[in-house]
Amino acid sequence: MSGTNSLAAGLALRVNGDTIQDLDNGMSLTVVGTLGIAILAGILNSLESHTSRPSPTPSGTATPTAQPDDLPTRVPSRFIACVTRHASAKRVKSALASHLSAITILQNQNLKGVQEADVIILGCKPKNLKDGILREHGMVEALKGKLLISILAGTSVESLEENIYGSVTPVGQDPMEAGRSDSVPPLSPSQSMLVTWMLSRIGRVVNLPPYMMDAATALCGSGPAFFALVLEAMADGAVAMGLPRAEAQMMAAQTMKGTAEMVQNGQHPALLREQVCTPGGCTAGGLQVLEDGKVRASLATGVRTASVAASRLGRGEQGVNGPR
Repeated sequence: MSGTNSLAAGLALRVNGDTIQDLDNGMSLTVVGTLGIAILAGILNSLESHTSRPSPTPSGTATPTAQPDDLPTRVPSRFIACVTRHASAKRVKSALASHLSAITILQNQNLKGVQEADVIILGCKPKNLKDGILREHGMVEALKGKLLISILAGTSVESLEENIYGSVTPVGQDPMEAGRSDSVPPLSPSQSMLVTWMLSRIGRVVNLPPYMMDAATALCGSGPAFFALVLEAMADGAVAMGLPRAEAQMMAAQTMKGTAEMVQNGQHPALLREQVCTPGGCTAGGLQVLEDGKVRASLATGVRTASVAASRLGRGEQGVNGPR
């Protein structure tokens, strides 16, 4: 996986208008809310890396290589981050400290940010959508003909349509880790390439239909916290047996990373587990304890519970993690 793990699932929509704006060179990207800052950071880092990449030798003697990170024909060159609180503005400045010269930060000026944008990433909390973040006077007009990418947990196309008074035609672009589905009506090739490129700055792109987005949110949005808990627990066990904390944590992280890479390269997790598990060995004993403790069932149930909670949050419910 290139870059960092993406932490959100979402939907990209093309907002109805008399004309669909093509994405010119020099286009603007606005991020509403702090949840989309990771995507913005990935885009800025990628653009910086591309700019600093050495040019091919004019003699043609250099060995040609594939460039999966090559820029689309049209990419953002102006960036706006919209926040509501001063503390959020400070977090944005801290997270994007090396790119501040390229970013305009607007506080409580979402409408202005959307008016000046060609593409909008909606990265606020689902509650803010219910509170009317898209119902500000003039917002519908400001959104017309633009791309709106939502990474709000549990928020469906229908919910976005309702909150923009039915002015959005869904295109079914669903970035999960980041993932997206087929578009109806379709984006233009340049728009589709741009959405895919932006989302792939923080992870891989997977195609999924909208109804799977809550499960995707739970697996890839909540997943890092679940993996971190497992990693921490393994390090704790090693510390209890004498390893220093720093070394135990590093070794646990490296083991998790190496295992994930083997799975990404085609190894099935069950076969990988069997290959490591020698009959009568230490791994077999440890696995038996984990199975007795229902670790597998607990993790699976955790993903299912998070998926249901994401759906309920998207409907504006409160207290979704109350007693069951």
